[in-house]
Amino acid sequence: RMDAHGDQWLLASGTRAGLETGSPLRHHEWLAVAELTRAPGRAAAGTGAVIRAAAPLDLAHAQLVAGPLARTETRAGFSNGRVSTREVRAVGAIELSATPVRADPDTAVPAIRAALAAEGLDLLPWDDAARGLRARLALLRRHLGEPWPAVDDAALLTRAEEWLGPELRDVARGGALRSVRVADALRRLLPWPEAARLDELVPWRLDVPSGNTARIDYPEVWDEAEPARPPVVAVKLQECFGWVETPRVADGRVPVQFHLLSPGKATLAITEDLASFWSGPYAQVRAEMRGRYPKHPWPEDPWNAVATAKTSRALRRDG
Repeated sequence: RMDAHGDQWLLASGTRAGLETGSPLRHHEWLAVAELTRAPGRAAAGTGAVIRAAAPLDLAHAQLVAGPLARTETRAGFSNGRVSTREVRAVGAIELSATPVRADPDTAVPAIRAALAAEGLDLLPWDDAARGLRARLALLRRHLGEPWPAVDDAALLTRAEEWLGPELRDVARGGALRSVRVADALRRLLPWPEAARLDELVPWRLDVPSGNTARIDYPEVWDEAEPARPPVVAVKLQECFGWVETPRVADGRVPVQFHLLSPGKATLAITEDLASFWSGPYAQVRAEMRGRYPKHPWPEDPWNAVATAKTSRALRRDG
């Protein structure tokens, strides 16, 4: 069938072809094509194929000769976070008419899954909770293995129906993809009874000696083929005085990396061995920082100093 611009013909197979320059068939909307050949550039109207032999048809005869290719069916598409469903009269890939109809999950869900496969899981509304849970599961998978699930893109797409099925059906019935709670969906992949230990194995927060808690940021490394990175805690240096043993997660297999901060939140040191830091680099950090931040404690003996988030004056007053 001729396209809207009149220089290409869409075939029932879904490919396109052009006509030779000066062809007497150029003004016919429908053609029964008998022969196609490859052709470059303008000779094929940019399609890569040129029609060498064809006969003109009208729509009625085109539908007749198309046989089983002429049909009416429901087709679903996915764009801008929503499903659109249409009842389509078509000859193969050539649409004759289309009418919007109520979404049908049996038709729409495969369209959403195809969009996820083609465009990637970034189509989903990943918030901090979802990314954090995925990162924690990825770390457990890397260091503990089964039964913790793989959460790389390929694995999640393969198991999409298992963990995302109810949400896909909600979107298929007209819901918006942006309303999906991805973290809740991911929890369907948690293995039981092991899942009861999730917060013990990979906690969200860590108690520090000052009495406060600090967030643990887990690396967003889903693919096990990528280099491993440690979980990170960024915390004020003074809140860690006296801490000898570096905390570990994942049943003690993975040390936490500390980003020790100045009172101004600048990173003073990065370490996965607190004992070595207090014994060595701390002295240089103290020498450089005590003049810059005189209101905060910089004891010579960090092993036995009081861990605190307060200034030296506030610490003396409260003491």
